[in-house]
Amino acid sequence: MTRFLARVYWSLSRWKLVTRPAPDRPTILLGAPHTSNWDFVLMLAISWRLRIDVRWLGKDSLFTGWRGPIMRKLGGIPVDRKNPAGLVDEVVSRIKSGEVFSLVVTPDGTRKGHSYWKSGFYRIARETGMPVTLGYVDRTTMTTGLGPTLELTGDLPADMDKIRAFYADKSGLRPEHRVEPRLREELAPEAAVTPETSTPEAAAPETAESAP
Repeated sequence: MTRFLARVYWSLSRWKLVTRPAPDRPTILLGAPHTSNWDFVLMLAISWRLRIDVRWLGKDSLFTGWRGPIMRKLGGIPVDRKNPAGLVDEVVSRIKSGEVFSLVVTPDGTRKGHSYWKSGFYRIARETGMPVTLGYVDRTTMTTGLGPTLELTGDLPADMDKIRAFYADKSGLRPEHRVEPRLREELAPEAAVTPETSTPEAAAPETAESAP
């Protein structure tokens, strides 16, 4: 049913799906530039069309009342952003326990005032050995989909240079809210993202604000 709905969506949408094949193993799937809550619809349409079993992080208020079962069915994991300390640890634990899924992370977020991406996706990828797939939205060309899948090396600046190069010409749905793909940890000498060096608030992956 979901793949049928995705086919209908892409046949009617003004957006064009331009994508590489789905990764052949669980991955951290970056959604960027994430400048609008409408990116949620595109994420579902992409994952359903490519048959990717995804999970995504959403603020806990999205899971209250009648919306809760729907959000969970769509792959949502509720997050209490007032207590971010265990967020990354919980996600890593779920992956290491044997759950098989691709985790959608929006490291730049939609809220104004952000100057850096959050580093949670990098820490999760390094701790689990999962690769990072670069999902994108580009209003300039009205295209969206999946880009390359990268194996992170632990050389933070070099890894981020590859990510920046891919997103350099991607505008997002609302270009004025675009955030340059850069982690605060890159400013530190011998930059590294580890459980000891990254604070919970800085490392926690961005969560979905709301579903349209």
